[in-house]
Amino acid sequence: MTVKEVVHQTEDRLKKTIDFVNRNFAEVRTGRANPALVEGMHIDYYGTPTMLKTIAQISVPDAHMLMIQPWDATAIPEIEKAIFKSNLGITPSTDGKVIRLAVPSLSKERRQELVKVVHKMAEDGRISLRTIRHESKAHLEKLEKDKVITEDDKFRGIDEIQKLVDKHSTKIEEILKVKEKEVLEF
Repeated sequence: MTVKEVVHQTEDRLKKTIDFVNRNFAEVRTGRANPALVEGMHIDYYGTPTMLKTIAQISVPDAHMLMIQPWDATAIPEIEKAIFKSNLGITPSTDGKVIRLAVPSLSKERRQELVKVVHKMAEDGRISLRTIRHESKAHLEKLEKDKVITEDDKFRGIDEIQKLVDKHSTKIEEILKVKEKEVLEF
């Protein structure tokens, strides 16, 4: 394996971390209806755990309402059960064909709690970036020890990896600022 391959592999892992942080942020409720709040929920659909977005259409008719329209109306009780079990704190209402979720506005205290949760998620993302950097550095050191690459190549690779980690860390900060602003908006 060459330095270039290690750097490329590291960049792929860093991008996956950013995607993971984005997905986690999308699940944080902001007082605004967002399909991401429910689309990843798993429903017991005929004995098989199935993601909600694969068995229903999820739409946002207005800023404080989510509509879930399953393609199979027999799944409605299971969807309601999953919503009750989730930590959304939203009570579903149904008319037999469509489930409506009224997303209430958040209190100031709850917004402050969510900001802390979002900061914790961002810190977990940064920890993941540092872990990836550490593993890649160890991989380069092993390659140098095995005489596959030179010491100069190792240092060049470590520098490139550090630049990638810095770039992705900045992305996490940008995503965090946007999400924090979104959570604090009334």
